[in-house]
Amino acid sequence: MSDLADIGVIGGSGFYEFLDSRDEYGVETPFGRPSDPIVVGEIGGKRVAFVPRHGRDHRFPPHKIPYRANLWALHAVGVRQVLAPNAVGSLTSSCGPGTLAVPDQLVDRTTGRTQTFYGAGGAVHVQFADPYCAVGRAHAIAAARATGWEPVTSGTLVVIEGPRFSTRAESRWYAAQGWTLIGMTGHPEAVLARELGLCYTSIALVTDTDAGVEEGDGVTQDEVFRVFAANTVRLRELITKVIEELPLERNCRCRHSLDGLKLPFELP
Repeated sequence: MSDLADIGVIGGSGFYEFLDSRDEYGVETPFGRPSDPIVVGEIGGKRVAFVPRHGRDHRFPPHKIPYRANLWALHAVGVRQVLAPNAVGSLTSSCGPGTLAVPDQLVDRTTGRTQTFYGAGGAVHVQFADPYCAVGRAHAIAAARATGWEPVTSGTLVVIEGPRFSTRAESRWYAAQGWTLIGMTGHPEAVLARELGLCYTSIALVTDTDAGVEEGDGVTQDEVFRVFAANTVRLRELITKVIEELPLERNCRCRHSLDGLKLPFELP
C-alpha cells in the first residue's frame, strides 16, 4: 500500500470529509488503528489521503486521538507531505474569529500524550527547531493570498492538553510569553511527522479569542464549532489549492530529518 498517495490531509474539528471520489483503506499499525479508515482520492492529478483527526463522528477528544496510528498509517500508504488544518484560539485581539494563520513555531504544554515512535530499542533524537515545513508553509501562504484570504504568516501555537479550555490566568500567561495561537491537537502530530521524515504544515483557522483576551463567559465548544462550520467551504477550497500547487518533489530539510540516525525498526 506504500504507493497509494503522495499528500496527506488530517482534518480537524468540523473537517470530517474532504475527498468526493475516493476509496477507503483500513490500515493496521503497530500503534493500533487510525481515527478512521484512510480515504484516498485525487486532486489536481495528485493522489491524496485523508483522515479525520477526531473520527468522522468526533468520538476522539484531543487527548485520546490515536496520533501515532494516524501518522504511521499515512506514511504506510505513501504520504510524504501532510497538511493539517485545525481550529485554534487567538491569544491576541488582533486575530479574531475567521482569521487564517500559518504558524511557524510550536510550544508543547500537553501532559499525558505519547509523543514518539521510538520509545524502545534505542534513543532517536530528531531535530525540531523549526517544527513546520518551510516549503509547505510558503505554498499555504501563497495559496491563501491567491484565494483572497490574507493569512497571518507566522506565529507560535501553544498546544494544551485539553479537553477543557484555559482559565483566564493560563490564557494571560500564554499571551505574556509572546505566543499567539492556542489549540489542543497540533502536538504531538508535528513531532511524529518529523520522526517519520514527513513534511508537516499547520493551517490554523481562528475560531475564538481565548479567555484571557476578552471579557465574557470564555470560550465555548458551540462557538468553536459554529465559526469552523461557517468557514469549512473556504478552508476546503484553500487546502485544495495548496495541494494543486504543492510540488511532489521535496526540496526541504524535512526529508533529511532521519539522515544519520539509527532507527530501532524499519519504517513502512
